[in-house]
Amino acid sequence: MSTKPKIVAVSGGLYKPSRTRVLVDEIVNGLARHQPADIRIVDLSAIAAELGAVVTPTDLPRHILDDIHAIEQADLLVVASPVYRASFTGLFKHLFDFIHHEALVDVPVLLAATGGSERHALVIDHQLRPLFSFFQAHTLPIGVYGSEADFHNYRVTSESLQARIDLAVTRALPFLKKRRQPQADLAAA
Repeated sequence: MSTKPKIVAVSGGLYKPSRTRVLVDEIVNGLARHQPADIRIVDLSAIAAELGAVVTPTDLPRHILDDIHAIEQADLLVVASPVYRASFTGLFKHLFDFIHHEALVDVPVLLAATGGSERHALVIDHQLRPLFSFFQAHTLPIGVYGSEADFHNYRVTSESLQARIDLAVTRALPFLKKRRQPQADLAAA
């Protein structure tokens, strides 16, 4: 069993290439430069067709169940979605509909989003934060929003976006540690 904390990142972009995935990679790589961690990235574009066809957990393919289990066991989550009609994508929400409602209690979550312009930046506070409040997760105060102008050829080219990523990483590092297993889990082990 690894002693390193588990970072699980969810990239809610539905297309490849994806600015959302680039943002997720930048954040996760920033965290990993400062703290060794086991990293798993759940890329919604890779599972979208299968996930969208399922409405009950018993019908989920094994690899998507593994992704869900990884999310539920994360020591720190990085979640990002492109803005679509003023919110996160429907399949992003559909994925989190399969997460147990108590699995993320007190889990630190670094929120991020991408959109066409700065006018969508409030999606972090008005859409993502309430979703993770439902799970009683600990949403970190600094989120990262990148607009289309912050990227060129699917690379972060904006100094201000890079500064926001660096700040979010710095502020997230104190929360990057192994979660205590609940007593019920220890008894079963």
